[in-house]
Parts: sequence; structure tokens; C-alpha cells
Amino acid sequence: MHGDIQVGGGVERPIGVGGGRLASMERSALRVLTPRELEVFGVLPDGEGNRELARRLGIAERTVKAHLTSITRKLGLRSRVEAALLSAEWSDELRAGPKGLDKP
Repeated sequence: MHGDIQVGGGVERPIGVGGGRLASMERSALRVLTPRELEVFGVLPDGEGNRELARRLGIAERTVKAHLTSITRKLGLRSRVEAALLSAEWSDELRAGPKGLDKP
């Protein structure tokens, strides 16, 4: 069980590079996000809370929460943590703009 996470009596595998359902997701899946959702998604790996993200992006904290809910729903993610891990993994493509999302 090295590297596994014990959750509620079951074992879940950590997410990230090298395996799992996120590793098989194609970057083109991000095309379902609006430009503002992509902007929020792109800053998630920085580890800031909703209040800090709102200040940084010049939007209300409530709007950040709404974008995060929409991002996780559209991408079929389970949590903000999964979104942040995926965003960190795809950070180069996100910085490249829409053309960077065409990579598999």
C-alpha cells in the first residue's frame, strides 16, 4: 500500500502524472471551458484560496466558486484538488493558449 491513501475503509490511488483517470484525459477536453473558466483553471496550481484568486482575477469570491464548480462539473472531476493537479500538469499548454489545447 505504499503511496496509497486510506479513505473511509477503502484505498484510493493518488492522482497525478503517470496513471489514473486524469492521465488519460485529453487536453482538448478543456475546450468546453469558457475563457474565464480557463483563466481560473490556469491559476489553480498556485495554491491560493478563493478570496486570493478573486482579488488576483478582479472578480467576486462567489464568482470564483461558481467557476470552480463549473470547471469540475464540465471536466468530470471530483474536487478542486483534482482540478489543481490537472491544471499543474497542463500548465505549459494553458500558457500557450487555445493552440496548446490541441495536444493529446
